Amino acid sequence: MTLPDDDRVIDPDAPQYNATLVRRVDHTEDLATFWVRYDDEPVPFEPGQYMTTGVFADGKLWQRPYSVASPPRESRDGGYEFYVRLVPIIRFTTLLWRLPLGHRMRMIGPKGKFLLEPDDRRTHLFISTGTGIAPFMSMMRETLAEGRPRKTVILHGCSYVDELGYRAELEAWVRDGTYPVTYVPTISRPDDPRNAGWAGRHGRAEHVVREVCRDLRLRPDRTVVYICGNPDMILNAEAVLMDGGFPEFHVKKELYWPKGKVVPAVTG
Repeated sequence: MTLPDDDRVIDPDAPQYNATLVRRVDHTEDLATFWVRYDDEPVPFEPGQYMTTGVFADGKLWQRPYSVASPPRESRDGGYEFYVRLVPIIRFTTLLWRLPLGHRMRMIGPKGKFLLEPDDRRTHLFISTGTGIAPFMSMMRETLAEGRPRKTVILHGCSYVDELGYRAELEAWVRDGTYPVTYVPTISRPDDPRNAGWAGRHGRAEHVVREVCRDLRLRPDRTVVYICGNPDMILNAEAVLMDGGFPEFHVKKELYWPKGKVVPAVTG
C-alpha cells in the first residue's frame, strides 16, 4: 500500500487526553488491532456500541469512532479493543499507525444503539464485512462470559483470506463447541493469488446471504439479523433479506454513513 506523506506533528500530551495506547497487533499491512485503556476508571458500555478515539496533531483533534470488539468486563485491565483498517488518506488512521505504545490519547463514548435484545432466543444471523465483525465479537464474548451464549450464524465477507479477522477464535469455538456458532467466511476475490488454496465460499456477503439462509434453514420468523460493515453491503443485504421474507423489524443495522447516494443493485 502506498501511503501519502503524513508530516503532521502529533502532540505527545494534551489536557484532553484521558487514555493510553497499551497494545497493538498487526495482521496485514493495513489491518491491526489496538487496545486503548482509560487512565482512570473505565466507562461502561454495551456490546455493539462504539467509542471515539483520537489524538491532537498540528493543533487539531483528529478522531474516529470504532466499534469495541472486547467484552465490557475486560475494559479495566485490558482496555477497549478496536479492529481497524488503515485508510490511505491524511486523517486519523494514518496518525494511529504512527503511534508508539504508551502514547496518550483521547477517548469518549460510548454511543450507539446497535445492541442485542435481552433474552432473545431466536437464531442470530450476524452479517459483516471487513472490520464490521468487531461489534459481533464483543457480543459473543460477553454472552459467552455470562454463560448465556446465543445460537448464532456469523457471515463474514472479505476480499482476502488474511483479512478474515478473528478467524482462529471463531473456528476454535466451532471446533470445541465453546459457542453455538456457525462460522461462514466468504472471499470476494477467489482468483487472486493472495487467496491461493481457499476452498470456502466465495462472493460478496450480500450475494451469498440468500444461499446461506437456505442452506442453514434460517426461517424469517425464528431469526434476527444484525448487519455491520460497508454501507452498500448493509443496504443490499437488507434488501435481499426482505425479498426473502424477513420483516424489516427483524433486521438491525449499524450504518455509520448516511444513505445519500444511489446503492448499486445486487447482482449474482
